[in-house]
Amino acid sequence: MRLPLIAAGGIMRGGQIAAVLAAGAEAAQLGTAFLACPESGAHPLHKRALTDPVFTHTELTRAFSGRPARSLVNRFLREHGPYAPAAYPEVHHMTSGLRKAAAAAGDPQGMALWAGQGHRLARDLPAGRLVHVLNAELRSAGSAPIQRGMP
Repeated sequence: MRLPLIAAGGIMRGGQIAAVLAAGAEAAQLGTAFLACPESGAHPLHKRALTDPVFTHTELTRAFSGRPARSLVNRFLREHGPYAPAAYPEVHHMTSGLRKAAAAAGDPQGMALWAGQGHRLARDLPAGRLVHVLNAELRSAGSAPIQRGMP
């Protein structure tokens, strides 16, 4: 049985979807591209941080949850990331109150700001509109439009 190859990671534009399809992927998975959408459950501070020049890059960290995940680099990550144990879900529960308090205080420097490396290319568009834009970019790159569902 042949397994499909699905490309993921850093894909934020239709041209990037076209590139991974041309390289042999059967599909592209986008995550951070949809994080800034109004339908996303991300905190408004988190959504704004994606394109805030204060947050220049991401790193893999266990600081917020105890298991590796990619986050925008903020004060919390810089201060606790190097020392965070691989102890999920204990670290998650231990930091939960701190993260909630930071969000309530309007302080993104104390929040878990999950994001991929392409976060600077996030677009504040409704999800349906973003799919239309990605489709238009994909077509302009010479690829077939995005199909709904699995073949």
